[in-house]
Amino acid sequence: MSVLIESIETLVVDLPTIRPHKLSMATMATQSMVIVRLHCSDGIEGLGEATTIGGLAYGPESPESIKVNLDTYLVPALVGQDASNINMLMARLDKISQGNAIAKSSLETALLDAQGKRLGVSVAALLGGARQSHLPVLWTLASGDTDRDIEEAKSLLAERRHRDFKLKIGARDVDVDVSHVARIKAALGDSASVRVDVNQAWDERTAVHAIAALQEVGCDLIEQPIPARNHAGLARLSERFEVPILADEGVQDCIDGLSLIKKGFSGAFALKIAKSRGPFGAQRLAHLAGAAGIGLYGGTLLEGSIGSVAALHVWATLPEMAWGTEMFGPLLLTDDIVKQPLRYMEFGVKLPQVPGLGVELDEDKLREYTRR
Repeated sequence: MSVLIESIETLVVDLPTIRPHKLSMATMATQSMVIVRLHCSDGIEGLGEATTIGGLAYGPESPESIKVNLDTYLVPALVGQDASNINMLMARLDKISQGNAIAKSSLETALLDAQGKRLGVSVAALLGGARQSHLPVLWTLASGDTDRDIEEAKSLLAERRHRDFKLKIGARDVDVDVSHVARIKAALGDSASVRVDVNQAWDERTAVHAIAALQEVGCDLIEQPIPARNHAGLARLSERFEVPILADEGVQDCIDGLSLIKKGFSGAFALKIAKSRGPFGAQRLAHLAGAAGIGLYGGTLLEGSIGSVAALHVWATLPEMAWGTEMFGPLLLTDDIVKQPLRYMEFGVKLPQVPGLGVELDEDKLREYTRR
């Protein structure tokens, strides 16, 4: 007998951040996420999360539009269908809806969570098996205050929680940003890796000047310095500098990945399950990158525990990532909606070793933070 999808509930949850999180396009004090609860006829519930950053300032999907599109178009297409045939269900969603990668990712995650629980195996096992159970995690220093960022980084190093740090830059004058990075790198020295994320804030000419200066002060990685669609420019920058260029917004899926590879891009790809339409899509992009000798980085859209652990299950199936991961989203929030938070230790995070995703909702916390 087939196991059918009986209903799918979607909730917008607003969780405050521990400090203002400054990006080039927005400053966040709250993270809003859409939580998906998929109920099956065998009594099993699958969980998913659809999260983005900065409302519509970052991309075409916002928490509000994600919920509307899930409720109006995507959820009705799944209710009554066989819950175990995930490939067929995702193809069905692609047929009725263009784009909506983040919304679809939450549904694919919920389907995988339910199937893992049903079979008694982890999501990583459904994806081929975990190669590692502890993954490195960096921390983003995004207060905008240099002295505060240095103090924060040194404290996290001492706690052995993080030893790789990313700085969000691009909103200020280039020379101010370079000075900010230089002071932090000088303060941390060889004890930590320092990278930057520009979030598309520069044009190519500005990027040439800025990357030369950042390379000189010891920056280890430059993330998305120019607009996402400028694949030729990203390729030129990757050829021009020794410091690697990381494509993030510029590589949403395998089509983007192939375009960058064909243009001679030699940097690294930031994987995100949300932008790749789910765990399967992120895994496909990773395999394409591996075939071309492109380094990998496990990226985040600052998801909470559900979205973060879903990504970790994917990253665990891949060869060791050259640039680690940034699945620190739950640590940026003042509270959590799961009973057992992820375990961050020894500069990384432990992958749960239980069926499905390995997280369970805290119903009281969920009610407290659900938007009404």
